[in-house]
Amino acid sequence: MELIPTRLPDVMLLRPRTFADARGFFLETWNQRKFEEAGMAQQFVQDNHSHSSQWTLRGMHYQIQQTQGKLIRVSRGAIFDVAVDARKSSSTFGQWVGVELNDSNHEMLWVPPGFAHGFLALTDAVDVLYKCTDVYAPQYERTMRWDDPDVCIRWPIPSGVTPLLTQRDANALKLREIETFL
Repeated sequence: MELIPTRLPDVMLLRPRTFADARGFFLETWNQRKFEEAGMAQQFVQDNHSHSSQWTLRGMHYQIQQTQGKLIRVSRGAIFDVAVDARKSSSTFGQWVGVELNDSNHEMLWVPPGFAHGFLALTDAVDVLYKCTDVYAPQYERTMRWDDPDVCIRWPIPSGVTPLLTQRDANALKLREIETFL
């Protein structure tokens, strides 16, 4: 497993070794011992599976308590995956990083606690799988605007396309209005 730093030091891109032949491929997506040796000693307690149609935008979500680190991967299709630093004391507060994850590159993104997370489905049918370091706690969930002009995430949305959003995501607060981490 290759760990590739992003421009936000705590967010990591993970590139697994893929073994492919005429039958298909095999890759290891999680190995506790190997991740600990690489300095990522995470305990995961919940696995999630999200299915989306093209141009669905989910995010930007985080939990202010029972914070969740997330290891995200795509088993079908492609997404533009984004993390925004929501830690006020961080030198990268309010900055974002985005990467394409897809079923061809098999890369994964580690989004640690303290970051808002979201993604845009780039293909017709997308299946996103992610491991979480704590359980879902709706009473602590918060949502930041996906199109906050102060954060300026450059979503790869074609001209004339309106992303599909939940009402909650459409009505989310801006970074300067949300409850943040210290």
